[in-house]
Amino acid sequence: MNLSELNPAQGATKRTIRKGRGESSGKGKTSGRGHKGQNARSGGGVRPGFEGGQMPLIRRLPKRGFVNRNSKEIIGINVDALERFENGAVVDVNTLIEAGIVKNPRDGVKLLGNGEISKKLTVKLNAFSKSAVEKIEAAGGKTEVI
Repeated sequence: MNLSELNPAQGATKRTIRKGRGESSGKGKTSGRGHKGQNARSGGGVRPGFEGGQMPLIRRLPKRGFVNRNSKEIIGINVDALERFENGAVVDVNTLIEAGIVKNPRDGVKLLGNGEISKKLTVKLNAFSKSAVEKIEAAGGKTEVI
């Protein structure tokens, strides 16, 4: 088998509608845009959320609460998740991603103290809880805030 012989699965692709290719095609002349009007023009149409001058839904609905634009989304992981690394390993955000513990680190990763750890690790993360630091140091490891 060659790459040139590969084809998509049956029914996976559809033929594109070719507009403006004659009256008998069913999409000729005005090409499905009707006669004149805003939507018949090039660049015509209205912006998303526009309701013809009626007060838009996003403005009609009540807004509640406070949204802090400066808030950070910190991902929390527990100490017992580090048990899979071998003794003496250096654990940082990249090694957590490679191990599949963290998918998207967002604004940082914080180590929380739930669970137990028996391996001596050097952990370099954005934040630590007090209990997590105590457990890592009790096992002979080190913590470092990056």
